[in-house]
Amino acid sequence: MNATPHWLDPEQKAAWDSFIRMQETLIGRLSRRLQADSRMSAADFVVLAGLTESEGGRMRFLDLTKRVEWEKSRMSHQIGRMAKRGLVTREECPDDGRGAYIVVTPEGYRAIEEAAPLHVEHVRRLFVEAITQEELDTLGRISARVLAHMERQPD
Repeated sequence: MNATPHWLDPEQKAAWDSFIRMQETLIGRLSRRLQADSRMSAADFVVLAGLTESEGGRMRFLDLTKRVEWEKSRMSHQIGRMAKRGLVTREECPDDGRGAYIVVTPEGYRAIEEAAPLHVEHVRRLFVEAITQEELDTLGRISARVLAHMERQPD
């Protein structure tokens, strides 16, 4: 027997719809600019950003997958495409025969170093400049709170 759905009230629905539309529009515009500016996909960028921000430009495959919240198959295909273009390499994990490290290559570093300054300017123009510092601080606290809440919830 299904319980009656607990629908969002009008204010909750309006806030949720506005948040989703803002997020999808922002990500879409940033992705298109990234592609136009650097010929790099948003997926390439998120993987390279994660790797270059990690110790030694390397992460275990599963840690990288968890960091970007992707399925293993999606990450595997993405890494395969990026490896063919020389942006990353896969190295066997010496202490775990089934595990692997994903390592950014010099070409990958060059690509992210060229793309990041333009990307951050678009983030600033489209997002940061649209709100006050106080609103940005509030959004940061709200985002951290929602993320912490989700960590406590079953997937």
